Amino acid sequence: MKQPSPQARWERRTQMPLLVLALGFAVAYAVPIVLPDASPAVHAACKHAEWGVWAAFAADYLVRLGLARSKRAFVRTHWLDLMAVVLPMIQPLRLLRVVSTLMLVGRRARMAPQIRLTTYVAGSVVGLLMFGSLAVLSVERDAPDGNIKNLGDALWWSVTTMTTVGYGDHSPTTGLGRLLAVGLMLSGIALLGVVTANIAAWFISRFERDDLVERAQTAAISELTAEVRALRAEVALLGGGPGAGRAAGAAGAAEAPGAARDPGPAPEPAPVAGVGAQGGPVQAGDGAAVSAPTP
Repeated sequence: MKQPSPQARWERRTQMPLLVLALGFAVAYAVPIVLPDASPAVHAACKHAEWGVWAAFAADYLVRLGLARSKRAFVRTHWLDLMAVVLPMIQPLRLLRVVSTLMLVGRRARMAPQIRLTTYVAGSVVGLLMFGSLAVLSVERDAPDGNIKNLGDALWWSVTTMTTVGYGDHSPTTGLGRLLAVGLMLSGIALLGVVTANIAAWFISRFERDDLVERAQTAAISELTAEVRALRAEVALLGGGPGAGRAAGAAGAAEAPGAARDPGPAPEPAPVAGVGAQGGPVQAGDGAAVSAPTP
């Protein structure tokens, strides 16, 4: 049995702690935005929690990089984790810590591909709606000409933006807010394409599975028909025997064209007319003597 690599063992052990840290980071990120009038101690605690989560993510990335067999391949395939660690000061990119953790958990989840994809899509929709709303609210709340002033407005704007409806009643006015809007629009289009492709793939796989079942049934019926024909021929050969074979051959010869046919019973002789002693006619029947005429 193949032993897992040290990197795989580390990732398996840190899967649940990273998920807890990601949820903690989400709470620490959301509280100051949703409750801007909270006490300074609450804001300071949330700030310390964010930095603590960032340090944990940075340590996890460095450990996995040290355990990786190919450092270059690890950096190339885990660029999202690197971006979340290197750029912690930009609020939109700080959210990538949560996304990277959820992806890390999902990659090692033992689920079917379609269920995993559905889970990714549902989690991405909810995460983008919530954290996109929080991010745009934190940017647009203090803008002079901004019209997104509370969480309800931000959620409504996120839904209309992700679905590419865009009513226009709420829209960002700052540069960073518009950058967030572009990201949400592209994410909405990508998620819609993923959902459509997933549904189409499900239908195609279902049709292919039904076609395979139908082909298997047709092949089984054809094979069974051939076996029945072979069994019939074998029974005909074994059940007749030599005498039956000769009788069948004689019957076939009798029925053949040009063969001699049975003439059947001989016809009865026709009655013979004679002359009696007195010169009258006499009928000769079965077993009757016929007398010759007297001169």
